[in-house]
Amino acid sequence: LFDFKIILGKNGVPVAENFRLEQSTIADTIQAGQVRVKTLYLSVDPYMRCRMNEDTGSDYLQPWQLSEVADGGGVGVVEESKHDNLAKGDFVTSFTWPWQTVAILDGNLLQKLVPQLVNGRLSYFLGAAGITGLTALLGVREKGHVAVGANQTMVVSGAAGACGSLAGQIGRLEGCSRVVGIAGTDEKCSILVQEMGFDAAINYKKGNVAEQLRELCPGGVDVYFDNVGGDISDTVISQMNQNSHIILCGQISQYNKDVPYPPPLPPDIEKIQKERNITRERFLVLNYMEKHEASVLQLCQWIQEGKLKVRETMIEGLANIGAAFQSMMSGGNIGKQIVSVSK
Repeated sequence: LFDFKIILGKNGVPVAENFRLEQSTIADTIQAGQVRVKTLYLSVDPYMRCRMNEDTGSDYLQPWQLSEVADGGGVGVVEESKHDNLAKGDFVTSFTWPWQTVAILDGNLLQKLVPQLVNGRLSYFLGAAGITGLTALLGVREKGHVAVGANQTMVVSGAAGACGSLAGQIGRLEGCSRVVGIAGTDEKCSILVQEMGFDAAINYKKGNVAEQLRELCPGGVDVYFDNVGGDISDTVISQMNQNSHIILCGQISQYNKDVPYPPPLPPDIEKIQKERNITRERFLVLNYMEKHEASVLQLCQWIQEGKLKVRETMIEGLANIGAAFQSMMSGGNIGKQIVSVSK
């Protein structure tokens, strides 16, 4: 088997060379309760940047260990089973899937998948019908305070990424009357408007973001799905309405810096937040486990009905997972970044 190990972790910008591909062997036999799986798809995500530090700054994320096999969201197929509820040919997923072509795993830690729920697109279980979709849906529902008929305007930063591209669509499905995305290329902005139903999109690398926001959100901003933090978020917050809500999903612009999470706001922006009673509470999807099952079924229904458009950026081969991670961290993906390990 081939596996992927982390060889360097520190502050700074992660690069593909921080990972190493090795060839190794696994046991010939599996124990009671175990399954041998072939890896089909692996996910790379911004939160993994935190795991490249010895101190992740998080109470729910353990750091990757140097020269140990990295792990994250994965989907595979059972090749051999000694677990009562899993059989050869079953498709399974885990949030702690090792970056290996083949693995022996504890069957109790795997979730059995139903391919029909996502029209056979198994990789969707790592994105739109997985933790990414749950983050978007539960973020909007738990922290966005979206109400049908309330004429709310939502702004999404990192809007062409895995979570942002879903969050804007979900905001509309949940009742927002206007959805505006912020992304980093004209291509991304075009996809948001033409494919995903956003009313408008701003390329933050062109022109004045504050001016464009004022033009596109004349009534101000009621809900802000924040994936990036930093200057862009400060600009959005300055145009938010009284009693509005920030869904604090991610802060990718800050992940390579040695700052606490969530990073503090600049004093002038913090003053605006307090004066306008804008909520900005940390959001962690793992705190809503009891809502996951029903929420996944809702996401799958929207996918099947064509109401939720899904984009993926697929890179082939485990050897390229480091490059995929580096690209994703610098905005090289549209939608979910997936690594296809085997067919």
